[in-house]
Amino acid sequence: MGFFKNIFGTKHKPIETKEEFWDWFASNESEFGAAVRTKDAGQMERRIFGPLAQRLNELRPDSIFFQMGMADSSTAELVLTPEGIPKNIGFTEELVAAAPQLTGWMFTALKRPEKSTYIELNGLAFGVDTLQFYPNDHADMPDLVDITIVHEDFGGSSDDTIKRGTYLFLDNFLGELDFLTKIDEISFANAAEAEKPLIPLDALPNFLDTRAALFIEKYDGVRLFTENDSHSLLEAELSNCKRLVATVNTDLLTWDRRASHPWMLVVTIQYPGSQNGGLPTSETAEQLNAIEDAVTTQLRDQDGYLNIGRHAAENERAIFYACIDFRKPSKVLDEVVRQYNGPLSIDYRILSDKYWQSVDHFRQK
Repeated sequence: MGFFKNIFGTKHKPIETKEEFWDWFASNESEFGAAVRTKDAGQMERRIFGPLAQRLNELRPDSIFFQMGMADSSTAELVLTPEGIPKNIGFTEELVAAAPQLTGWMFTALKRPEKSTYIELNGLAFGVDTLQFYPNDHADMPDLVDITIVHEDFGGSSDDTIKRGTYLFLDNFLGELDFLTKIDEISFANAAEAEKPLIPLDALPNFLDTRAALFIEKYDGVRLFTENDSHSLLEAELSNCKRLVATVNTDLLTWDRRASHPWMLVVTIQYPGSQNGGLPTSETAEQLNAIEDAVTTQLRDQDGYLNIGRHAAENERAIFYACIDFRKPSKVLDEVVRQYNGPLSIDYRILSDKYWQSVDHFRQK
């Protein structure tokens, strides 16, 4: 599965639905399969990668990547991957779930774990025999999964290569989903700098599974109702002397079970106008509120989605939701963007943020 392609290309008869994509793929699968079975990188590049990249980009621009190769002697495999971007995972999984049954083909969402992974990058090796780790504890953030990766050559001119190689290795060794969801922070050291006993890297999957199980046991089913919470109106002056105005749920900021909602959805809405110092006019505020209401009615607190607050400044409103997962928020926001994008430009991102550091600016010092 060594071929990897970013999704770019000019549009031509754009594909707009999952069904259209798979109809197109099925009509070309014989040609694609023949190219994959040659195991010739040049032929695969010429006959598959360009057209496939173009169609995926039409379906969801700059979001879906792919690997292609032989799963076994008679089965070609297409792996669709969002390259670890949470907002694109749900769509990728749904796209693969919609795939037709095609003889001689296997379709996979997200890179699967490959325990035999071994990578060489710029003369450095990355594998279970060259990497070790140890966990780091945080008294104020006990649920944070923070590990230090130890490579003997770290601490010199090759540090950037070691970081890239390690991330690439872990993405394949653990599998894309576990790498994204089970590790919060990674730092690097060499053996001489290590602050704890070193653990063989082949023990990492079991360590992460144990931490994940303990997290679920601790927080599974935790929900909060925010209808009667207290809110504050905050105001600040930016470095350019413009105003920032925020509304925030102050009860949520001091909640002691924040880690139960470990994903932060940040919705940003760009609005026009220069007559109000970068803040929305009353008319624009009504439009912004309608969009926020469209999100909040589908992402309810009792279902695990908490509207922490919002701020407006420099012709942008940002709204922050702490979420129990990332799949439903991305589905909801995709629909909201389709429905409301126009004069107001809407975008969103989803971050792994167990301790809600994304909203630290709301906390009054």
